[in-house]
Amino acid sequence: GFELMIGCPKVIEQEIEGARCEPFELVDVELPEEYSGSVISMLGERNGNMLEMGSVSPEGIVSLQYEVPSRAMAGVKTKLMSATRGLAVMTTTFAGYKPWAGDFDKRDRGNLLSHEKGTATGHGLKNAQERGSLFAAPGDEVYENQIVGIHQRAGDLKVNVCRQKQLTNMRSAGADEKTNLSPPTPITLEEAVEYIEDSEFVEVTPAAIRMGKVGKK
Repeated sequence: GFELMIGCPKVIEQEIEGARCEPFELVDVELPEEYSGSVISMLGERNGNMLEMGSVSPEGIVSLQYEVPSRAMAGVKTKLMSATRGLAVMTTTFAGYKPWAGDFDKRDRGNLLSHEKGTATGHGLKNAQERGSLFAAPGDEVYENQIVGIHQRAGDLKVNVCRQKQLTNMRSAGADEKTNLSPPTPITLEEAVEYIEDSEFVEVTPAAIRMGKVGKK
């Protein structure tokens, strides 16, 4: 077996004529006009600059052209497909180096982080599920500060997904397996790399793709 750890992708900056510069992408999107508002908002939040917006075709399709910092494109493909129900077509080309576009928020929600190392239980995950959506399932081996889900609010939250349910004479250990849980959100390697931010990493093994937080107390 093997284990590979991947950090948050970073662009290569340059100093041009004394100014801090970064790479930009020319982004062309064709999509149904009814979804254009959400895509304009998404690219605008990532410091994108609209260059052109075409008129609506007889088929209801509109074309958008943006100039977007390359570092802001992480995660755009997945969010674009989700926002347009898979009906958008996006192409990107390198647009050269331009002045630094400033900071922006990549995510508006935090992580659910495992409180300890152990085996995730249905009971522990049910409690965590009330705070957001989950990546982990009962029986998964987790470690402290592993990202086991997406918090429903901004900021990270530690959750005890390994918590065991107290047994009584009327319950058995197997009853925990019947806990009503929503299926975990599947995540691919590409989606995981797009998701992480600074101080986070993706861990890849033959059996799993997991994400964690570095040095979180």
